[in-house]
Amino acid sequence: MITMSEIRSLFHNGLIKQNTGLVQLLGLCPLLAISSSVINGLSLGLATTLVMAASSGAVSGVRNFVPNEIRIPVFVLIIAALVTVIDLAMNAFVHPLYLVLGIFIPLITTNCIVLARADAFAAKNHPLHSVVDAVAMGLGLTLVLVVLGAMREIAGKGTLFSGIDLAFGAVAKGWVLHVLPGYHGFLLAILPPGAFLGLGLLIAANNWRKARAERRARAATAAPALA
Repeated sequence: MITMSEIRSLFHNGLIKQNTGLVQLLGLCPLLAISSSVINGLSLGLATTLVMAASSGAVSGVRNFVPNEIRIPVFVLIIAALVTVIDLAMNAFVHPLYLVLGIFIPLITTNCIVLARADAFAAKNHPLHSVVDAVAMGLGLTLVLVVLGAMREIAGKGTLFSGIDLAFGAVAKGWVLHVLPGYHGFLLAILPPGAFLGLGLLIAANNWRKARAERRARAATAAPALA
């Protein structure tokens, strides 16, 4: 069994303390390439989270039966099989979105976040703990993809949820939010350099938040001593 305290700790670790996009800086290629809009970032983030949860649960379940010397190839085979399932499902049910995400769906197999959590956590822990850890880590990456996608989409096009019809059909075209009506766009934000600039701003904001929290903690510790 897993306690609520352990679940909170795992989610705090995945979403904030060890966030894969802002702290560990893992899986940056798809993060930078796909985050040109909220929908693209959200779709790839959820697909990666699903693969991480399933692969971590599977790896944890077979960890006692796999010799240590061949564990990495076995883990990669498990991850590749699950990515193939996701790839075929997206091709069948959300084909337009599948075409936009393109090669980055199969490349989830080689995403270092997925293999790193399988080897560093799932191979040493109970399946339920491993699945919760993978979901937390995946949602942490998804959060960064969505925020970065929103920043780039607003700066580049002045909209939010552009391309949502790729997932929900033509009826969803009216769901696009025009945040800056009449805005003519800023091409740099949509191009790869915009992704580097946006991610740099997010990392700087996260570092500022941590430094501010540490200063407050030191001040709170010093106050009783001075009193």
